[in-house]
Amino acid sequence: MWPAAIALLIALSPLLAAATGPSPQYRKALPGYRYSFPRDHFEHPDFRTEWWYYTGNVTDTAGQRFGFELVFFRQGADLGRAQQDSDQKSSWNVRDLYLAHAALTDVGGREFRYEERLNRQGPGLAGASFATQRVWNGNWSAVWSGESQILEATTGQFHFRFDARPAKPPVIHGENGVSRKAAGEGQASHYVSFTRLQVKGLVYAGGRHEVTGEAWMDHEWFTEQLAGDQVGWDWFSVQLDNHTEVMLFQLRRKDGSVDPFSAGSFIDASGKNRKLSQSEFTLEPVEREGKYPVVWRIRIPSLGIDITCRAALRNQELRPRRGGPSYWEGAVDYTGSHAGVGYLEMTGYDAPVKLP
Repeated sequence: MWPAAIALLIALSPLLAAATGPSPQYRKALPGYRYSFPRDHFEHPDFRTEWWYYTGNVTDTAGQRFGFELVFFRQGADLGRAQQDSDQKSSWNVRDLYLAHAALTDVGGREFRYEERLNRQGPGLAGASFATQRVWNGNWSAVWSGESQILEATTGQFHFRFDARPAKPPVIHGENGVSRKAAGEGQASHYVSFTRLQVKGLVYAGGRHEVTGEAWMDHEWFTEQLAGDQVGWDWFSVQLDNHTEVMLFQLRRKDGSVDPFSAGSFIDASGKNRKLSQSEFTLEPVEREGKYPVVWRIRIPSLGIDITCRAALRNQELRPRRGGPSYWEGAVDYTGSHAGVGYLEMTGYDAPVKLP
């Protein structure tokens, strides 16, 4: 739901505040939004914040498993300038900032690697474009052909390239076009997922690996989202062996309680989506690695789901080099009443997270 690159945005808050000025007229995420695909898979510059978030689990021909993450993040810096039709159209104007994060978990090798980057759009340095059917930041990219996508990232530590094809249609989370996160008007996002992407491709990390597996893709856009008393969240993607999926997010408050706007979705084998309210599920931390719960018990009684989420590698903490709080994001396994794999994100354990 919330990408790992968020910590970079926090570090840039003063710069963004100076660039945006008093009150850019960005749109709010409001009920009644009419989705249009494929257009809505791409950029929404009239909203302040947007991200495209890919996570997955793949295995090579020898059985070696990797978790991967690739996130593209756009933060509006000057809507007024972006809308001008005058001489201010220099490609170097800071209308939007583009952040990105790539990570690779070598489960068998017990190693976690990650890289981050920041760009302005500039002369094609980074961006998201319906016209060219791609989202990119330097040589990291998601290039679309219909609903299939080629994902690629090259870093100093690893390289991966995947062909990702949806096994199910896109899912719209929430109700009436919005996924609410708090009580105020616009405290929400427009939130779309591909909950099961069939993946095949290559991983280069200590050698060349031909891999296959499954991935999850989230896309959210909004202008305002978190409330002032919300300090962090726990987000779970669950891909079960019976070809159903679950997405759950738990918003945590300053007083330690769980916010009632926490929610989720259950997607059945045919692709039909059912919204889950906070009262329909429980997320219980069982074991910790330092400050992070790395084993959880998840119960959804109405669906007969009682599973344990266990980190595939306990240390998958990311510590941003440009400042901002650390967070945990990584590959997990699910066992119990059902079995499967997925990803877990935990923020706000190092310091409260606030979106500027």
